[in-house]
Amino acid sequence: MVSIAASETPSLTNSEVRKVIFASSLGTVFEWYDFYLYGSLAAIIAKQFFSGVNASSAFIFALLAFAAGFAVRPFGALVFGRIGDLVGRKYTFLVTILIMGLSTFLVGVLPGYAQIGVAAPVILIGLRLLQGLALGGEYGGAATYVAEHSRDDNRGYSTAWIQTTATLGLFLSLLVILGCRLSMSTEAFESWGWRIPFLVSSLLLAVSVYIRLQLSESPMFKKMKEEGKTSKAPLTEAFGNWKNLKIVIFALIGATAGQAVVWYTGQFYALFFLTQTLKIDATTANVLIAFSLIIGTPFFIFFGWLSDRIGRKPVIMSGCLIAALTYIPIFQLITHYGNPALETAQQTAPVIVNADESSCHFQFEFFANPNKPNYSSSCDVATAVLAKNSVSYMIVPSAETGKVATIKIGDKEVESFDGIPLDGKAFKEANGAFSKVLGEELKAAGYPPKADPAAINKPMLVLLLTILVIYVTMVYGPIAAWLVELFPTRIRYTSMSLPYHIGNGWFGGFLPTIAFALVAANGNIYYGLRYPIVIALITLVLGTLFLRETKGSSLHSND
Repeated sequence: MVSIAASETPSLTNSEVRKVIFASSLGTVFEWYDFYLYGSLAAIIAKQFFSGVNASSAFIFALLAFAAGFAVRPFGALVFGRIGDLVGRKYTFLVTILIMGLSTFLVGVLPGYAQIGVAAPVILIGLRLLQGLALGGEYGGAATYVAEHSRDDNRGYSTAWIQTTATLGLFLSLLVILGCRLSMSTEAFESWGWRIPFLVSSLLLAVSVYIRLQLSESPMFKKMKEEGKTSKAPLTEAFGNWKNLKIVIFALIGATAGQAVVWYTGQFYALFFLTQTLKIDATTANVLIAFSLIIGTPFFIFFGWLSDRIGRKPVIMSGCLIAALTYIPIFQLITHYGNPALETAQQTAPVIVNADESSCHFQFEFFANPNKPNYSSSCDVATAVLAKNSVSYMIVPSAETGKVATIKIGDKEVESFDGIPLDGKAFKEANGAFSKVLGEELKAAGYPPKADPAAINKPMLVLLLTILVIYVTMVYGPIAAWLVELFPTRIRYTSMSLPYHIGNGWFGGFLPTIAFALVAANGNIYYGLRYPIVIALITLVLGTLFLRETKGSSLHSND
């Protein structure tokens, strides 16, 4: 697959180095497959495990449960990073894949809310936390292991194979999901068929464990251990020493934070935008994303190779800059080619909500009433229905305190209702009648309930989605090499894992939830993009000013 020699590990042949890269990458593909299944099936999981709340809250809860796995990744980095620097790289990421695989399999057999009530989402979140902990230890181990087998002048290219695994894992998960969807009815898939991809992970787990058992320990770590130079307290050395901690902080804010938001915008948020905002059916959206991943994935290797020639920093910083400058026009074009009727309706019949501003709330409910939402003012009722229909709107404050909100659609106007004094049954009836009237007016104004399959320009969507994937490859392809080269061998696993997983676990993992909430609060379907744009620009500035270039450096240079 690759042809390199390890200058600092002369006992390794080219064949042995290729085996290291292949085995590490393949095992990591399977682990990302496990992790991404949940994100790809978030809408169905919301119905299965969070059906005790209303549909909008259920989807947000599902996204938060997905994000919970990302939230604990830094803790996994600390736990397994420490073990990796004490015990070794090989056995640590063997343990992580066992935890990940078993947790994923258990999701596939876990009863839903209808069977065991509130225990279902509680157990589900517990399994997500285990997955996040395992992934927190996986990436640093795989990246460090490959880097320590690689030549100084070819490390970006070698570790770029690890970088393809996240995208390939997502692609594999989409492929299995698509196969299941096409082999059964929609009703069957949403009832029980969604469990199959989770159960398939048991086969992938067996293959991954077998492959990793064939590997030997990293020669650099083995040599250091034989000489008695391994760290006795990796956490203290990594984070209690200001010289190293300073690099960790800038590696987070000046590298991985921007890399993370570009990555998750280009893959996950793009998928959510297609299905939740543009109302493109899930099968079509998955196919479009899959094609863009097929086309874009080789660029991970290209930009990893390029970083060996011109540097890690120029490639990653350029990716952050280009992404920040072009996200909004690209997503506007995705709307244009994905649901042109929605774009036309927004232009010809803009929606304005006129309401008492004090009655308009940020509608996130931790303890939602399935019969009546906690936020049921006339403004909240109006914006909830509009958000459900993916309609962009603008709120114009009314000069009249306590005024019942009205929705102006072009030259038509619909009056909302105040649901606060109503009981659950009365609210449900009033909201149903209001939703029907508003839905009819939106339809009459040209707002489509879902994207017209015949109007979707699939080639152009694949092109735009591929551009987003290429942005991902620019920032993600060289990042592993950059991170491992910033830290000394004795605490490398611990030091590079934490900024990577805070960046990707928190800045990236919470992106869909934050963006979704921003859109719901503001009313503009593109408003959520402000989050990745701002983070990418912060990374551009701090990374350019405060992080050193490392291409071609020896991994012993910091020891």
